[in-house]
Amino acid sequence: MWHDLRAEHRQERFGPGNRYQQWLAVDIGTGAVWFGDTDWRTPGEDSSPRLPGHRRTEVGDGALPTPAVLVHPFTHRAADGQGPCTWRFFTAAELHALAELLLPTVQRVIDSLHRVGPAGDLERSAEAATAWSDLERACDHTSDATGAVVWAGPRASRVPGSRVEGAEFLARNPELCDPSWSTATDAELDAYAAYEPVSGYGGVPGRMCAPAHVHIEEGYTFYGHRAALYAYRATACGGRTPVEAGIWFRTSDAGRAAWEAAKVVGASLADATDCVLDHLADTFRGAADHDGVVLTGLPAHLWQQRAEERAAVDETLAATGEELKRLEEMVKEVRRVRNTVLTRVLSWNDGRDDEQIAGLAATSPTAVAEWRERLTANQSGRPE
Repeated sequence: MWHDLRAEHRQERFGPGNRYQQWLAVDIGTGAVWFGDTDWRTPGEDSSPRLPGHRRTEVGDGALPTPAVLVHPFTHRAADGQGPCTWRFFTAAELHALAELLLPTVQRVIDSLHRVGPAGDLERSAEAATAWSDLERACDHTSDATGAVVWAGPRASRVPGSRVEGAEFLARNPELCDPSWSTATDAELDAYAAYEPVSGYGGVPGRMCAPAHVHIEEGYTFYGHRAALYAYRATACGGRTPVEAGIWFRTSDAGRAAWEAAKVVGASLADATDCVLDHLADTFRGAADHDGVVLTGLPAHLWQQRAEERAAVDETLAATGEELKRLEEMVKEVRRVRNTVLTRVLSWNDGRDDEQIAGLAATSPTAVAEWRERLTANQSGRPE
């Protein structure tokens, strides 16, 4: 291991092993903690994919990936300002001692995470972010007089004022809250929480302030965007369970009964006006209330159902038009053949009257008479 600042080429400044790195990994979904190292022969730009998880800076401040494994790479190279850089690598015993030392801090991270939605998706909180910062600082090291490693050790820092929970921001700014959140679907709330503008704050605070032209000072980090919206909806539902309208209609007895009761025999949503859909929405809300649930995405569901039924009618119309066009082309060809044969028969002048020939051609005697007159008037060619 060496570092030659005077080397002419950059690739010659570092000796073998410079890309070697030890790391600590934490699965904050399960609480597992382990450590390991990279292959020093792997080029530096290829070392990150070989880590067992994500670096803290790669996952942002919102939802956590699955599996939620975060990796903290150790810093090995150091300089005291008086001489060349030095490296310090840790033994398995030293890393094992650090892992045990960090278990309470890991538990702080796990206990303070938001768990959102039916699947309990993990979302970072301000407390969890602070606990993780404490974990990283606990990995700093010094050496004692004997040269043994001394870890900085865990500590419990208070959440700084620059880290703000989304729910706290909503509570401080109720006038910016959107009433539609109370009946929004999970997907709609998730999309709202994932708001990412070209510049400025994203997430719930940014999405709330953008249309209101409210400016947020720089320097804050917001957490728990999805958790804040789900909590807002839960409060608005007043203890009732929010259920997506389509799921309620398909899976619950009350939903199926309400749908059948609202149907008129022979009627279709395709023919329903906007006023009728609004009336249906009020009817279904009442039925859901008796069932102890709040329907989310109800207007959108009804409008979507009508759009699908109208699309099916459009398909029928298009198919009918295509078939009619095909039949008209066929009739046109048959009529052309009939007219050709009729001309031949009339040219024979075999004594049959117009009524007899009209019976064969499935047309009127008047049409045959007119055709005979045109044929007689143009003996040099067939009539058009």
